[in-house]
Amino acid sequence: MARAPVMAAGGIVLRRGSTPLIAVVRQRKRNEWVLPKGKLDDGETPKEAAHREVLEETGHDVAVHEFLGTLAYQSGGRLKVVHFWRMEAEGGPVRKLTNDIKAVDWLSLDDAIGRLSREYERAFLTQAGPIALAAGLAPSPAQSADDIDAALQTLTPAEAVSVEELRHGLLQKVKAWLRGEA
Repeated sequence: MARAPVMAAGGIVLRRGSTPLIAVVRQRKRNEWVLPKGKLDDGETPKEAAHREVLEETGHDVAVHEFLGTLAYQSGGRLKVVHFWRMEAEGGPVRKLTNDIKAVDWLSLDDAIGRLSREYERAFLTQAGPIALAAGLAPSPAQSADDIDAALQTLTPAEAVSVEELRHGLLQKVKAWLRGEA
């Protein structure tokens, strides 16, 4: 009889700076460098497990952002399926590392890829790392109206028309809502 896969979750954890850094953790048992991740607890969603595991393994509380992908591999004779999210850590650690983790290093993307002990994690970070960095460096939603207007100036005429149509439609919906018509 086939055994159910081991379900796990984790993160590509970024720390902003002049060079964005990615967290890698050193396991105590195997002395390997890996991405922070771990098994789901009963009743826990993969996203909840990812947040908890990253906190336990890096000591940092993180903001969990978009889903980055799934990594599946054999571990101990069973299939292990790990879902990853982009995460951001701010400030310093807020708790001690779990006993399973010996150290945390914050490295550039290339250095993090080079540090990872497992080929399949290096391949995953090679693919998902640039996506995580690009998303992490994107302007925040709180950018000014001037920044948005400047960005709109770069649109083609067809794109600008569709953006204006969206703006107009949204404006009409807001006005209707304010009048109590919605």
